[in-house]
Amino acid sequence: MASNDPGFTMMPAAEDPTKGAEGLTTSSEDDQPVAPDQFDPKYETERWEIWAYYAYYIGNNGLTLFNFAPTAFQNLLYQAAGDSGTLVFAGRLRTINSIVLLANGISFAIQVVLFLIIGSYADFGRSRPNILIFWSIFAFAIGFGWMGVYTPNKWEVATGMYIVGLIAYQTTLTFWTAAFPGLARNTPELRAKAEQYTAGTISRDEYDYADTMQRSRLSNMAFYIQSLGEIVILALIVGVLYGVNVDASVAANNYGLSVLIAFATGVWVLLAIPWFIIEKRRPGQSLPPGMNIVMAGFWQLYRAITHIWRLKQSLIYLIGQLLSSSYPDKIERLTRKITGYFLLGDSLNTTVTVIGTLQNTIVSYNTLTLTYLLIVGIAAQALGIYAFWFIQRRYSLSTKTMFNAVMVGIILLDGWGMIGIWTQRFGFHHVWEVWVYQTFYGLFVCPWYSYSQIMISEVTPRGKEFLFFSLFSIIGKTSSFIGPLVSSAIIDDTITAANPTGNNSTPFYFLFGLSLASFLGLFWFVDLKKSREEQAKFLEEEGILKEKAEAESERQAWTLPRGGGQEGLGAPEVRGEKLA
Repeated sequence: MASNDPGFTMMPAAEDPTKGAEGLTTSSEDDQPVAPDQFDPKYETERWEIWAYYAYYIGNNGLTLFNFAPTAFQNLLYQAAGDSGTLVFAGRLRTINSIVLLANGISFAIQVVLFLIIGSYADFGRSRPNILIFWSIFAFAIGFGWMGVYTPNKWEVATGMYIVGLIAYQTTLTFWTAAFPGLARNTPELRAKAEQYTAGTISRDEYDYADTMQRSRLSNMAFYIQSLGEIVILALIVGVLYGVNVDASVAANNYGLSVLIAFATGVWVLLAIPWFIIEKRRPGQSLPPGMNIVMAGFWQLYRAITHIWRLKQSLIYLIGQLLSSSYPDKIERLTRKITGYFLLGDSLNTTVTVIGTLQNTIVSYNTLTLTYLLIVGIAAQALGIYAFWFIQRRYSLSTKTMFNAVMVGIILLDGWGMIGIWTQRFGFHHVWEVWVYQTFYGLFVCPWYSYSQIMISEVTPRGKEFLFFSLFSIIGKTSSFIGPLVSSAIIDDTITAANPTGNNSTPFYFLFGLSLASFLGLFWFVDLKKSREEQAKFLEEEGILKEKAEAESERQAWTLPRGGGQEGLGAPEVRGEKLA
């Protein structure tokens, strides 16, 4: 979702996106350089605020609704299905893995609708913290609710909790993530760079690089510290599991899964409170004249959809497919290029789900083994994210270069699984492979979760963070239910009388092609320097449109006949329409 200026103190972008020199590098009067970001000491990012931001993510680490809740759900499905390995779900007989993938697709489809409703108006006022608090409390309730769901006869209830739990988890994660560009751009370090740029001692490229590195530092350190904190939580969970003696019986293992979900939820509650209290409520956009919050949300969404073609680099990264027939003079050779966040996010989300279902089967849903696997994976994740950040800083590499390296890791992961379609010797069929997978995934794939967000911030115009993070989240959720639904159908098509459970590795050939196509498109067609130029032009043109609209509104106001004031003062709605 997006932060419209969670961290800048300027006039609301909905009314004047160019105030505070947004997108401009010089003033009109004396060509004095003006920093792209304007600072107010009242909203300067403080150390305790950053640590509260990190703490929230340590709590919202995914152990509750993203890791162990899916395991508990699949475990109950497995026991309810019995030897047949199938259950009736959504009107037909399906395999366990097919049900999991379909539930994922349903959850992501609901998220699309939800994000359209709340994401489009989150730019306005100071409501984002309240939205995060509300959905966090909702997620807490789901996490504690698993204490009552641990028997096979409640698999339908588990299905519903799994679906809504993913919705709550993804919503909280999105609104938390949307805060980091504002935090980074209000730091004392970037304020000092802005002063140097204004004084003429550094160039715009040097300022932009400092901005990039500040955002990279905050995002990567958040993921690194979260990984270290999660290892401590997992170590405590091991003690809890021994306390409830999960190895005593199947029923004890079932109960242990629910206990650890509730325990991790309790940790999340404690670590979330500081961020709820300390976060500075930086101003967003004010409502456009003549609009309420609902109208403004749809107006914001309409503008995003109709104007994003002016930001070609953002569009390439966002949607992944451009049609030359729409804007042949603008897009030129960027026709039908399969690229982007849409495809790669879809591929990775589905890949992780497919491997997770295979892993659970391989280790027979043993809670302790799964916890140990997570400890290995999270330790590798901490090392991988820190290594990526260290290499980027040491060799002054761009965000795009680091992102390309992560994409190679995703392709290798899908290739690994694809081999397993044709052989049982390799391709996520053995216990040793899941240990290697956790290590590889942590080291080379998990940096995606940091660098994909940094890439979003790279292609987002200043002051439009909520708008663009919303759009990326909507597109991401749209893609994320397509992959699971396609993969579920692929598995279902392999079911035969001789093989009633199907071949659960078959989605990998689809995922491998999707990842490879995404990599080639992003590698060749996304140019972050061009993106910055497009963003500056976008904001400048928006400012010109606004000035013309205001001038027209004032002209109409002066020419109104007596008694016609109310009709004339309705012009702000026309002004908003012209801006759209």
